[in-house]
Amino acid sequence: MKRTIILFILIVFAGATINAQVSEEQRAKDVESIDNLIEALYASISGEKGEPRDWERFRNLVIPEARLIPTGRNQEGKNVYQVMTPEEFIENTDSYFVENGFYEYEIHREEHHYGRVVHLFSTYGSKRSESDAEPFNKGINSIQLFDDGDRWWVVTIYWAHESEFNPIPDKYSGM
Repeated sequence: MKRTIILFILIVFAGATINAQVSEEQRAKDVESIDNLIEALYASISGEKGEPRDWERFRNLVIPEARLIPTGRNQEGKNVYQVMTPEEFIENTDSYFVENGFYEYEIHREEHHYGRVVHLFSTYGSKRSESDAEPFNKGINSIQLFDDGDRWWVVTIYWAHESEFNPIPDKYSGM
């Protein structure tokens, strides 16, 4: 009986170690290329209702000083913005994402490169569930990336939702 319990404990800890290694391997892969980074960025904030988000994965993608800046219109119709750190973004969105379900995915991308600096216009769609037929929202993420020679980092994500006052131009729609 003791041997069975010890064997069970060893298997559980071995499995946890293997999962941690896979996770670390995935995190290293996430930052190897721009495509991997953007795929990981959208995946880290996406999930079904009740499903926790992978905030450790998200944190691995951004520089500690990164800024996330949503824009919109206030009740008076004035254009406004909010500046958040990665931790403030997590704090402000986590419960909403989990309580409502939220999947964000890339529809179209334009990239501009200059040395170690890259700017992306990443058109996105947002759904409550991955299985939803149509997005409830669309917009454009303006994403600035930095290549430190070893990996890619997100420096800034600055975005605007599509609206009747702010339609997505055809050249960014992916059509």
